[in-house]
Amino acid sequence: MPRVFGQALRIGVAQHAVSLLRVSRWGAAAPQLLAEQACAPAGPGEGAEGAPFAAIGQALRDMLAQPALAGQLAGRAVTFVLDEQLVRLWQVAPPAGASRLADLEAAAALRFQALYGEAPGAWRILADCDAAAPFFAAAVPRALLALLEQVAAAHRLAVVGVEPHFIAAWNRWRRALKPGAWFGLVHDNLLILAALQERRLRAVRTLLVPHHADAYWLRQMLAREALLLELDAPQQLQLCGAAAPSWLAPAAAERIGCAALEPALGPEWSVAARLARSGSRA
Repeated sequence: MPRVFGQALRIGVAQHAVSLLRVSRWGAAAPQLLAEQACAPAGPGEGAEGAPFAAIGQALRDMLAQPALAGQLAGRAVTFVLDEQLVRLWQVAPPAGASRLADLEAAAALRFQALYGEAPGAWRILADCDAAAPFFAAAVPRALLALLEQVAAAHRLAVVGVEPHFIAAWNRWRRALKPGAWFGLVHDNLLILAALQERRLRAVRTLLVPHHADAYWLRQMLAREALLLELDAPQQLQLCGAAAPSWLAPAAAERIGCAALEPALGPEWSVAARLARSGSRA
């Protein structure tokens, strides 16, 4: 049986590394980094046509088998947080007159195939279905889900969640957003931008952050995205993740304010460890 009180585990899963954190369900105890493991470079056959998650599976097994973790895993609840490059996130316009859940789910699958050119059957698609307004859907490869379940079972871990990185962060911070603000997640040189209108999610954009991107770049980017989406520019951008200090400086608030939703993490936190921590309330 999983231990539902006290401490739980979070595992960050990226293409290049995996990371294991222990977090406290109660109190203010800081998360503890237990282990990390780099993924081996993909070998022959480990691509879209072969076994694309073999390196991730091996890294997870090697990490959880470390002697220092002996006796700390069995029965623990674990949540997997998946890097953006491993999942898909898109918007769905509900079909005219659609009211049944099955119709909305079919619309999400058709939109997925149109956008990515892939058969939806190989993916687990979850959607916040809405017959009255555009809604968002996320997809995780079924092969990756099966691998995570196999690794967890081998170490007697109880899987309580598998979350795309953005969804984990959005669910954690959405109620903390101020009126007129947009939400941003900064991770591994990417900015995942959530554009809102009247506190409702209208679009999600993934943008590459150029080297030395400053507050001027951020303001220009937000103004451009607002124009493209035909939305009012945000009054503020509220960020989580590894935001550049220059974005948060008072001078950056000349036109659009920028504020951090969480304290900045030190350089000892790797990209994989930040991924594992995302969405945690600890």
